[in-house]
Amino acid sequence: MTPRRAGEVEPALIHCRLDELLAERGMTLTQLSQEVGVSLVNLSVLKNDRAKAIRYTTLAAICDALGCDVGDLLVRA
Repeated sequence: MTPRRAGEVEPALIHCRLDELLAERGMTLTQLSQEVGVSLVNLSVLKNDRAKAIRYTTLAAICDALGCDVGDLLVRA
């Protein structure tokens, strides 16, 4: 593995399938935000694979709202 240079961004090892799951359910990010009580900005960060961390409670709330399992939402890239 090659060492990273200063300022170089590490590639995402986990991909969030939020866009696909929302499309399959005919739901918008705004609707999900209102249902789970997570800001639109935070969901957008997650959706665009820019999140560094996610709380288990948030993950559980998203999965409950989408009727999915964690493995449906987050996959190894």
